[in-house]
Amino acid sequence: MSYVASEIASQPETWRHAAALVAQPEVARALPRPGERVAVVGCGTSYFMAQSFAALRESAGQGETDAFAASEFPTGRRYDRVVAITRSGTTTEVVRLLEGLPAGTRSTVVTTDAALPAARLATDRVVLGLADERSVVQTRFATTALAAWRVGLGRDLTDAIAQARARLAEPLDPAVVGREQFTFLGTGWTVGLAHEAALKLREAAQVWAESYPAMEFRHGPISVIDHRSVVWIFGPPVPGLRDDLAGTGAIVVHEHGDPMASLTTAQRLAVELATRRGLDPDRPRLLTRSVVLPVPAA
Repeated sequence: MSYVASEIASQPETWRHAAALVAQPEVARALPRPGERVAVVGCGTSYFMAQSFAALRESAGQGETDAFAASEFPTGRRYDRVVAITRSGTTTEVVRLLEGLPAGTRSTVVTTDAALPAARLATDRVVLGLADERSVVQTRFATTALAAWRVGLGRDLTDAIAQARARLAEPLDPAVVGREQFTFLGTGWTVGLAHEAALKLREAAQVWAESYPAMEFRHGPISVIDHRSVVWIFGPPVPGLRDDLAGTGAIVVHEHGDPMASLTTAQRLAVELATRRGLDPDRPRLLTRSVVLPVPAA
């Protein structure tokens, strides 16, 4: 079994651990306070989780929350707190951003070890060591960070954990595995999940995978959908979408229940597609565990 396959399978347990961790006062204090103006940043998978973080916090009425790729953070804006998600704690864009924050800006780093460079730069930290991974491809760290965030916003994840266990025990649909093109759609906080699912298929299996906010899908992308396609919907389907897809020949996937549990199925799909193509899902081409850029010449 690949490292990533075992890491995917471990997610119900790491989510349970995250829920217990956030219950600890020192960890709860590291999360944003209600009313703070917050920016959440990350790179790659962590950026997509940042999008979900931001949408969840705003929808919970906790305060204005923006999400940015760390490399595109608007340095002219002022935030009460910056939350950085980084598994490796060494990604250049995240470290440089934290180093350059204005005085008085609080920062929370969600990572795997308090001794990592990004964690040392932060005023607060949430350490998810149990969710660290050996695979280059991120799965359980990202979802465990999201689980911790959701618990911090008051969500009970008991049902999500049970649903994930059930999903992980189910076989993949052979008809879905046999398709060639995959489009993932979401609304609200699940847009980040849609982007992450598509990234997993691109990274691990090198397949044609796209992702969009569900309403944007009608504005052009739907034109490429046909009998080779799977359209995977996270969260409630937008009105009329199934009707629009009915004549395309695409397989429509919409797993009821918690969208985070559904993401585990998409992760497993990525591993299965990689295996069928003779690829190593732990070591995608051209990728490394962390992107560390050289120091610019003086």
